[in-house]
Amino acid sequence: MWTYNKNLEYPINIKNTNPRLAKFIISQYGGPDGELAASLRYLSQRFGMPDQKSKAVLNDIGTEELAHLEMVGTIIHQLTDGVDPKVLEAEGLGAYYTDHGWGVYPQAAAGYPYTAATIAVKGDPIADLQEDLAAEQKARATYEKLIDLCADDPDVIDPLKFLREREVVHFQRFGEALRGVQDKLAEKKFYMNGCNNNMVNLNNCDCNK
Repeated sequence: MWTYNKNLEYPINIKNTNPRLAKFIISQYGGPDGELAASLRYLSQRFGMPDQKSKAVLNDIGTEELAHLEMVGTIIHQLTDGVDPKVLEAEGLGAYYTDHGWGVYPQAAAGYPYTAATIAVKGDPIADLQEDLAAEQKARATYEKLIDLCADDPDVIDPLKFLREREVVHFQRFGEALRGVQDKLAEKKFYMNGCNNNMVNLNNCDCNK
């Protein structure tokens, strides 16, 4: 169960609209490496984890990605809110405005709408956590590219840097979770010995002799 605090995880106060930047940044809202995909991926993968600790990591990070989705949506909204439709068209958002107005719609920078095909859920904890490590690195790289594109607006750069740093932290936590899961799966399995109700290593069981 979640408790929703009605404030952003990190403050955003963009003074100047800039639809050109919004067109690029929207990829972290609904693009293949964006926050919506990350959140749904982790919150779905948690059910396949072998222990409570790894489930908790995926649950925590998946929940935080929802907060990041809220942040990215706020950035896009503040960059485009009330901008003249002719300006939006000139900045390459004419088709977007036609379909969504000044709303925030999940799509990639190239204009492709969000698709659940971006979610990787294999049901294998090692495969899923390896996928998550790669996903966090791709998200970090995307934020760095976005920062390069808006080097003249500190109001946008500041929250993007925060989001980039959280991707680094998530990468570290997934690495820890992966090591824990590998250790868990490598443990020897013990079963109840029906002869004397003692715990025995299956490989050494002689109760049928």
